[in-house]
Order: sequence, then C-alpha cells, then structure tokens
Amino acid sequence: MPSDLHIHSTFSDGKDTPEEIVEAAKAAGLHYIAITDHDSVEGVTELYESGHYGSGSLHIIPGVGFTAGDAQHEVHILGYNIDIYNAELQEKLEEISEARWTRFTEIVELLRGLGYEIGETEVLTDEGMCKAVGRSHVARVLVKKGYFDSIRACFEQLLMRGKPAYVPHFRLVPEEIISLIKGAGGIPVLGNPKALADEALVERVIAQGAAGIEAFYPTYDYADTQHYLEIAQKHGLLVSGGSDYRGFAGREPGAIGQFTIEDVYAENFYRPQRHAEHSSDR
Repeated sequence: MPSDLHIHSTFSDGKDTPEEIVEAAKAAGLHYIAITDHDSVEGVTELYESGHYGSGSLHIIPGVGFTAGDAQHEVHILGYNIDIYNAELQEKLEEISEARWTRFTEIVELLRGLGYEIGETEVLTDEGMCKAVGRSHVARVLVKKGYFDSIRACFEQLLMRGKPAYVPHFRLVPEEIISLIKGAGGIPVLGNPKALADEALVERVIAQGAAGIEAFYPTYDYADTQHYLEIAQKHGLLVSGGSDYRGFAGREPGAIGQFTIEDVYAENFYRPQRHAEHSSDR
C-alpha cells in the first residue's frame, strides 16, 4: 500500500482539517501518513485527543515542519515520530507562533504603506484562512481583491525575499531544530533538499545531525530521486517523501493519494501507541 509523509492541514497552510485528511487518506488506501504542519503539532494533537489517530490499515506518524536558514537559504527540516507533548518542543513552538503574528502585522502595515487596501481582520476572516497565518493567506486576499491574478504573481512582486512587503521569518538554526526534534524523541529529516540548490549545505545539515532525507517529492524527476537515494545510502540516512499537499486549487497534487511513496520507506518512521497513551491520560 502507498504512503505520504508530507501533508499540511488547516493548522498551518493547508485547506483540509486533520480529520478530513485522515478520511481522504483512508479513501485513497494509504497505509502511513504524516501531518507535518509548519511550526505546529496542534493538528496531530487534535487527532489524538479526539480519538481520530488512525484505525484499521491507516497509521499516523506524528510530525512537524520547521524552517531554518540564513539570508540566502531556507532549510526545511521535518520531524517524525515526535512526542507532541514534549515541554521543550511546546515552548519553542509557542515562541515561533508569537513571532509569526508579529510578522503578519508587519507585512500588512507594509502593504498598506504601498497603497494596498488590506486589513488584518479581512485576512483572518477569509474563507480560505488556516489557523497559522502566513504570507499565502495575505496573498490569497490580495488576489480576491483583484490586485493580482495569482498567488504566485503576488509573491513574485511583493512577498518574496527582497520584495517590498517581505518580512524575514523568525528562524532557528538547523542545529537547534535537529536538537529540538531529537529531544522530543523524533527523527529529523532534511525536506526538499533540491530547493537548497547547494550540495555543500545539504552535506552540512546531514553532518549537523539530520537522520533522514526527503528523496521523493512531486517536482523531482527520476535523476533527482536517485541522487538523494545515493546520498541517503552514503550517509546511512532514512529515506522519506511525500506530496507536500495543501489542498488549494492550482497547487499540485490536487488530492491526497495522487503522489505517494512505498510503505517500505514510511514504516521506518512509525512507532505505535506512544501518543495514544499520552492522549488517554488527558
């Protein structure tokens, strides 16, 4: 059966709730899934505490996604099989969440200064709004108001690094993220390594403690995947992969189950029952 270890829910920048993701994964016949929301484990927590943490042939691997980096690069690090109730992890996620809201306010202020009629309230009440506000939510409102014909165009003109309304992320360094994930009992994985366009940086993140690498990704061709499989073999890394699914029109894949990996890779990240036991105590 197929699996997908890179999915986003409404608790970051995805359209579907965690429960909808679980139902779609079951309908698609998936065996393992991981919800890897940006800077949040709330979607996974909701599944466990509502009793939707998987049944039958579907197994959920608790995950999280972080962005590290510097002025030149964004390094995506995914954490799998984490303890979602780990105190240090929860504290750091809260710190990042507060910084996200500050960044959102600064972006809106910049846009208004540039002559765009947009307010915080209309972004937060937009029908496509998720629980962790970000640039994509701002861009969606600007498109709806007719300023741009696509979210991509909005990013390219305003919201990307170096553009007039760009505000830098609050970022941890890769070593700190890797340590945080391991401290929560998890497995740190370098996500979408091709996006770095820097092989030396890939090697550096591995040397800093990444235990896995994402070799399967929707935009990768056969040569890309083979390259990262060879890197995994060279360094003794686990191999991950997934759709990076968000569920919004115009972003592929359009449905859960359209891009999957083989179970032989996914099962290496699965550890049963630990989180279910946590949730039953709450």
